[in-house]
Amino acid sequence: MTLLVFIVSLLGSMALGVPVAFALIFCGVMLMSFMGMFNTQIIAQNMLIGADTFTLLAIPFFILAGELMNAGGLSKRIIEFAITCVGHIRGGLGLVAIIAAVIMASISGSAAADTAALAAILIPMMAKAGYNVPRSAGLIAAGGVIAPVIPPSMAFIIFGVAANVSISQLFMAGIVPGMMMGLALVVTWLIVARNDNVETLPRTGWAERGRASGRAVWALGMPVIILGGIKMGVVTPTEAAVIAAFYALFVGVFVYRELKISDLPRVLIAAGRTTSAIMFLVCAALVSAWLITAANIPNEIIGYIEPLIDSPRVLMLVIMLLIMVVGTALDLTPTILILTPVLMPIVAKAGIDPVYFGVMFIMNCCIGLLTPPVGVVLNVVSGVGRVPLGKVIRGVWPFLIAQVLVILLLVAFPSLVIVPAKWFY
Repeated sequence: MTLLVFIVSLLGSMALGVPVAFALIFCGVMLMSFMGMFNTQIIAQNMLIGADTFTLLAIPFFILAGELMNAGGLSKRIIEFAITCVGHIRGGLGLVAIIAAVIMASISGSAAADTAALAAILIPMMAKAGYNVPRSAGLIAAGGVIAPVIPPSMAFIIFGVAANVSISQLFMAGIVPGMMMGLALVVTWLIVARNDNVETLPRTGWAERGRASGRAVWALGMPVIILGGIKMGVVTPTEAAVIAAFYALFVGVFVYRELKISDLPRVLIAAGRTTSAIMFLVCAALVSAWLITAANIPNEIIGYIEPLIDSPRVLMLVIMLLIMVVGTALDLTPTILILTPVLMPIVAKAGIDPVYFGVMFIMNCCIGLLTPPVGVVLNVVSGVGRVPLGKVIRGVWPFLIAQVLVILLLVAFPSLVIVPAKWFY
């Protein structure tokens, strides 16, 4: 009965248009009332505990690093570098979008920010060269969702805090799956765009490639510093986030000189708004998470799926389908915060590696960023690239299917995540 109260109160309030954070608090209130333990101090205390976590300091700094990266010209240099490498190949601008998406993912960890930067620069170029615009927009959207998988990832930070899993291990475990997502997009793009009659960019000489590499070296150095520091144990993810923000500020102001001191208030306000929304969600989710445990909801769910506990791969497939369905209606962060406290006890009971599950969970949540009706990344591409949303949805399907196939492959072969993760870590 508590499970029914949880589902009805949460989904009912969201169906009425209540913001997700307030819906989570309302869900907690309803559970407390049903169990006869209503106490406003419990709500306040759990919200404070939700915010009072050192690890969560990484979120505002990685968000700030992403804003500084886009404002300071780092994104533009990465795209220019990719163009000199593969822009002359037939369908080369699509490959540029994928390569730039993977590189930028290893810097900012924000799907929306990376997608906006790519769409603003590449969609006009691809339209001018004769590429199919809806398909190009779909490719850029699908490339943007690699950002939460390749470290540094804010999604991994939120999942790690909610599930009590090592964030450093999640970061290292996300490298290979993120690269596989990029490779799947390359193969799909070469197939669907093989017959397009498009203009190719002139081949750049080695001298120009060298100059482009020199201009981009500062931008390309950021992921090396972040991942290298975490890998060697020199910095924690939180400390790496601070370094990333300072590095992006230094490069934007003193190296590329595209970031003016007068731009800083705007950048800081944008980062502050995003941070406040995420942190309020985290605080509200801790109320529900505490009550989910107190109401013994995970054990109630385990009772329903007991036959699947002994078949981890089948269980993972069922969980992935559940997350995929939920992700069509919820954004990335609420999906993590709502489902993590419910699913982690089930995963532990089945003996599934929590780091592996975390990577699969986040990859599946990223699919939700590409599916209507919410589809945050779809809306970003539509708005920034000035492409009607319906056309973006039609263009993204081949790449969405490719990403789903990657997830199914990793469900069938968990060692593709677990073995490289152990090596990297």
